[in-house]
Amino acid sequence: MSIHAEHPFLTPEPDRDPIRRARGRLNAPVTIWASGSERDRAGLTVSSMIIAEGDPGEVIGLVNPESSLGESIADAGTVAISVLGGQHRQIADVFAGVTPSPGGKFRTGRWGQTEWGPVAEGAPAWIGARLLDGEPERAGWALLVRARIEKVVLADLTEADQALGYLRGRYQFPSW
Repeated sequence: MSIHAEHPFLTPEPDRDPIRRARGRLNAPVTIWASGSERDRAGLTVSSMIIAEGDPGEVIGLVNPESSLGESIADAGTVAISVLGGQHRQIADVFAGVTPSPGGKFRTGRWGQTEWGPVAEGAPAWIGARLLDGEPERAGWALLVRARIEKVVLADLTEADQALGYLRGRYQFPSW
């Protein structure tokens, strides 16, 4: 057995999807989108999202259709979006499905319940939003979730606080 510098499961260069590669060159926020309450809550790490300012403002995100989140948002009609900071890397990994969490995803970290869904305690910001009429539709391989922003909560930040970003398959920790 030998150790190689490259990733053993990496798709060979000529077979890589150029759209995915282009998306990987965009610095993206790391958020947890969650919906439901008690035993019916679901959550997922989402980086493909945008906030549209306006009156009312909207949030748009792309959610994995194989996750339970799309169905949960459709059932509840609401979503809570926790913007993650540098200290939330483990939560991001758990909700992305790359790190296990015995007892379920919401056993990792501390969570508060809002009328829009669960929010990560200590998050630099969170958004409560209500799904616009109709169920999420398909956009490429994802579900496109579009919701009206009803609440925004911002934590006080210091110069030492770090954001949690994602670029080319790796976490980034820019200062706020």
